Amino acid sequence: MRTIFCITGLLFAGTLTAQVAQSADLFQILKARDSLLFTVGFNTCDIHQFEQVVHPDFEFYHDQAGITATKSAFIDGIRDGLCKLNYRPRRELVESSLVVYPLKKNGILYGAIQQGEHRFYAVRPDQPDRLTSVAQFIHVWLLTGGDWKLSRGFSYDHQETETDAGGQTELPDPGVRQQQKEQPF
Repeated sequence: MRTIFCITGLLFAGTLTAQVAQSADLFQILKARDSLLFTVGFNTCDIHQFEQVVHPDFEFYHDQAGITATKSAFIDGIRDGLCKLNYRPRRELVESSLVVYPLKKNGILYGAIQQGEHRFYAVRPDQPDRLTSVAQFIHVWLLTGGDWKLSRGFSYDHQETETDAGGQTELPDPGVRQQQKEQPF
């Protein structure tokens, strides 16, 4: 049994090293889908975008908010929670962090894993946007009827930002974040 798990793990690890170039069509298509989901949907509370981009069998895993097991619960949470805050949340992709790995079955593309880093801001009238957290994400996209749908979302490693005495936001030090991850509990 251990041999089967090891072989399966090695086969899967081999497919993950096949990252597509940023100039590849798949990378650009999924970057555009990410933009529809966040730049249009999340940042403006356009619920229609979530309804169009999210797969019917969607699940979302968040390191602070827990599991959202259905598409409808996810959309309700956006509409009734996020969109009713006393500030407007804004998500920004750290473009240099974005990577895409194709998923194929028998050589035929059926999905992709997209991962990267994103930043979240609180936007209030007549105030500069305030960076509130930085986090990692993984999206599992499925090609469904010729269209890319977000099937699984993972948002994790949320790091709150610190504001110095002068009001400047300081990003968490990536080296410190790595050390924190490596320390056993």
